[in-house]
Amino acid sequence: MPQISLKGKQMPESPIRKLVPYSDEAKKRGIKVYHLNIGQPDIEAPEGMLNSIRNSNLKVIEYSHSAGILTYRQKLVEYYKKKNINLTPNDIIITTGGSEAILIAMSVCLNPGEEIIIPEPFYANYNGFSTNTGIVVKPIISKIETGFALPPISEFEKAITPKTKAIMVCNPNNPTGYLYTKSELESLRDIAKKHDLFLLADEVYREFCYDGSEHFSVMNLEGLEENVILLDSVSKRYSACGVRIGAFISKNKEVMKAAMKFAQARLSPPTFGQIAAEAAIDTPDEYFKKVIAEYVERRDVVVKAINKMPGAFCPNPKGAFYCVARLPIDNADKFCQWLLEDFNFQKETVMLAPATGFYSTKGAGINEIRISYVLNIPSLIKAMKCLEEAIKVYPGKTN
Repeated sequence: MPQISLKGKQMPESPIRKLVPYSDEAKKRGIKVYHLNIGQPDIEAPEGMLNSIRNSNLKVIEYSHSAGILTYRQKLVEYYKKKNINLTPNDIIITTGGSEAILIAMSVCLNPGEEIIIPEPFYANYNGFSTNTGIVVKPIISKIETGFALPPISEFEKAITPKTKAIMVCNPNNPTGYLYTKSELESLRDIAKKHDLFLLADEVYREFCYDGSEHFSVMNLEGLEENVILLDSVSKRYSACGVRIGAFISKNKEVMKAAMKFAQARLSPPTFGQIAAEAAIDTPDEYFKKVIAEYVERRDVVVKAINKMPGAFCPNPKGAFYCVARLPIDNADKFCQWLLEDFNFQKETVMLAPATGFYSTKGAGINEIRISYVLNIPSLIKAMKCLEEAIKVYPGKTN
């Protein structure tokens, strides 16, 4: 029988989706499953975005320009200007989701075998993207005790080798919800300049910052214009994950020229997704005020509930809609599977993502889980009750 590729064998499973068969079986047994494992909000997308698709009168669905529809890129320039980010349409390539933007960035900036430094825990698919492109992730662990703040710059210095070509951050962070400060990003700028590295920033959760905190973009780091690549998406901003529209952004003309070749090779991003994303830019601020207020309330329900559970700890995230919690359990992968296979509380259970998949370091996150607080308040309250009761009777409870 023909053998699949080494890359195919090495490609990691998604920690977010790998337990789906177990949740499917639980549902067949009549168990209600609260899905806190995936960043799929139940928030409605903006009406203008939905209407743009409903009211489309296209007779032929053509390829768009490989860089994306010009009118959309022009409107994006206006969007970013409101965020104090000054761009031109030529600084933007529209991608099929933020995932493609990340893949293109890794392909443009690094050769196979070269290294990218990423503070962990990080978005699980960075591991998959690095396998796909043949590059090497050099992780630096952030600690739950510090709320997953940026590790000391000395740790970055220690990780740099002749093969290091880039640093990557997600801000606000998935999976931790940590919001990097301006001073933390400036320290990354300094090390990127010193060692002439690319700085990649995944800023898809930009809109969701809490408790009076403000987002600072890497595009506003002075003196690093040629090193910075911004990776963006409409999926979370407008609760439109299935639209599959992202953006690759840089002021480095050589980078953009190379990225354009990858964009041409995949032809063009989705037409209807771009139509919807263009309309979404006109979404009134009131929409985001309501959404942010809802997420703050959801966050507070989850974080307070976990911190009341004996032996559990959860830092209070300042952004995104995730948190990572440490539980009194022996193994998060076993625990998350057990929740679906062997546990229910009043015919209900909760589906979580084991945090091990958000680390690159073996053995890290073994007693941590990621929670996506993307469900309504009543559902979150019931889900937290399920988690509380589950910990009490879990065979691998550690204290």
